Amino acid sequence: MSKPYLEPAEWYATLPTAYAAACALLTDDDDRVLLVKPNYRPYWAVPGGVVEAGEAPHECAVREIREELGLDVQVGELLVVEWSPPLGERPSPMLTFLFDGGVVADPGRIKLQADELDAAEFLGWEEAEERHPAHTAARLPAARRARRSGRTVYLPVGSLT
Repeated sequence: MSKPYLEPAEWYATLPTAYAAACALLTDDDDRVLLVKPNYRPYWAVPGGVVEAGEAPHECAVREIREELGLDVQVGELLVVEWSPPLGERPSPMLTFLFDGGVVADPGRIKLQADELDAAEFLGWEEAEERHPAHTAARLPAARRARRSGRTVYLPVGSLT
């Protein structure tokens, strides 16, 4: 028995949803990773944020870097696509796109957005990974592998299968 045809609006309303975020991996001349400390979270993170309606993930990463750090970057290759299941109060999965933001040649140009960030710091890869919470720590080694190999890494964190 076939299901009745649904109008597009009705059909789309039946589909599952997911949230999307985008961030950019920025390093310095010594290959240290730039992390930011949001004032609304207890942990450090790669700079980025939630993709807005109608915004492409790469555009989000550029916008977030400009807003949070005062830097105009051209994001390069997509390094990591991470799928995370619902977590805590977040009722839907999260897709995170991590792009290569390149090298910050003049860290003195960084201007923190005080409304959201307490600090920004360049750290060695291992220390940067340690400052991430367990549910996002795998992004950095995956990004490092992707940068070296030139191949995007798909990271199904906490996959339900």
